[in-house]
Amino acid sequence: MATQRHVRLFKNGRNQALRIPREFELPGNEAIIYKEGNRLVVEPVQRCSLLALLATWQPLTEYVPAIEDRPPEPVDL
Repeated sequence: MATQRHVRLFKNGRNQALRIPREFELPGNEAIIYKEGNRLVVEPVQRCSLLALLATWQPLTEYVPAIEDRPPEPVDL
């Protein structure tokens, strides 16, 4: 895979844009963009799994009362 490639910039409305060559395609449909000095860095958004997200949560410390699970009231149609 190529590590460097010359591309052209163009205007898309009021924004400057570039086409990303196939060999540099990013996964997904979102990215993070930022500047490091004169460099422009584009990185794919790293989505964490639901399990990874839940692992970061702290357990509840407050008391949660039990809820009585009664059947629904009958409705005449």
